[in-house]
Amino acid sequence: MAQRDTIAAIATAPGAGGVGIVRLSGPRARAIGEAITARALTPRHAHHARFRDERGDTLDDGIALYFAAPASYTGEDVVELQAHGSPAVLHELLARCCTLGARHARPGEFSERAFLEGRLDLAQAEAVADLIAAGDARAARAARRALDGEFSRRVEALAESLMAIRIHVEAAIDFADEPLDTLGGAALRARCEALASALDDLLAAAERGRRLRDGLHAVIIGPPNAGKSSLLNALAGSERAIVTDIAGTTRDLLHEVVRIDGVELGLVDTAGLREGGDAIEREGMRRAHGELQRADLAIVVLDARDPQDGRSAVADAIVGVPRRLWLHNKADLLDVVAALPDDTAGDRHLSISVRTGAGLDALHACLRQLASAEGGDAVDGAFTARARHVDALRRAGDELAQARAQLDHEALDLAAEALRVAHDALGEITGRVRADDLLGRIFSSFCIGK
Repeated sequence: MAQRDTIAAIATAPGAGGVGIVRLSGPRARAIGEAITARALTPRHAHHARFRDERGDTLDDGIALYFAAPASYTGEDVVELQAHGSPAVLHELLARCCTLGARHARPGEFSERAFLEGRLDLAQAEAVADLIAAGDARAARAARRALDGEFSRRVEALAESLMAIRIHVEAAIDFADEPLDTLGGAALRARCEALASALDDLLAAAERGRRLRDGLHAVIIGPPNAGKSSLLNALAGSERAIVTDIAGTTRDLLHEVVRIDGVELGLVDTAGLREGGDAIEREGMRRAHGELQRADLAIVVLDARDPQDGRSAVADAIVGVPRRLWLHNKADLLDVVAALPDDTAGDRHLSISVRTGAGLDALHACLRQLASAEGGDAVDGAFTARARHVDALRRAGDELAQARAQLDHEALDLAAEALRVAHDALGEITGRVRADDLLGRIFSSFCIGK
């Protein structure tokens, strides 16, 4: 069986370094490690040894560590060979492991085995990848909390509460002739209400965690020739978008990830919104509207000389976006630049000039503040989450609402089914309920040595 193979991989980042690690996991890990080092390996001891090839010649010298099952990362026997970080040496060492009976690990296979052996649940396994990919200290701390089980414990607590409600409803089905209120209906409804509130709280925390992991998703929107593409170039620090005086130059979505003082921001430049345009431009505007539906922030770029131009079309497009930042560009062409107070809806307004750079420092500060607020870096116990976690929590909430509606009509069979689907949705987060293709998609995104 493939899961009983001994696997091997270089577990350190590509390129040269002071130390490089080749990791083995599986039933032959210890034997392979002892063959390479020509010495017995004691669990949890650091052994200085020479790593030898099939002729007995020295490949390198370094440290060998052996972790006996089940007290290892994967739950299997694990050996780590710590050599000098030369890519050539590490590849020779990996080839030697494979000659002795190991095979090359698939991406994420070490963490997959840890999950399958019960060392990690699925959310914790994903947190390993999030910790490796963390772009700043707050994302790393949040991923560490998820790896420690902060998110999983809250999901499991909800699942336990949901299971108790399911048991109550299933038991009540056997007494279908009795009114629900005589079978503890009031208490059941109160438990459903408490569960719905807790589920909403966790969904909000997961949304913050998703933004913390993925960065703030901001869409640049506005009428043609307002300076949207110029703004993207200014924030990216390079000529990423084509800029001309011709209306409708931008036809498609242009994605760029930028960092502003350590805060990650995903920017999307879009086609200018206006009436008319040819078929290609209209398709670009349609895609712009679609991108706004999943935006965390709309950056609205207007021409400061005529801010009402195209504003109505933009206002309709950004109705559902949680946060909005209005930029009055080309302020350098005005005789007098008036102060722009924030409006009553809480939207921010700034005067800038992308051409001269005026106002860009204030824009950076504003974006940093918005990204930090959305990421929830000031929230104690924040954890990273993924889009699939958010989707699963939403589906669980929808099914719970459906179950509560069915309980009001005393349709216990339908309520029980909705509760089962909600419970399954929560189970997807930690891996209690899983499909092989879901696992494959998740672990294939990992680096080879994890």
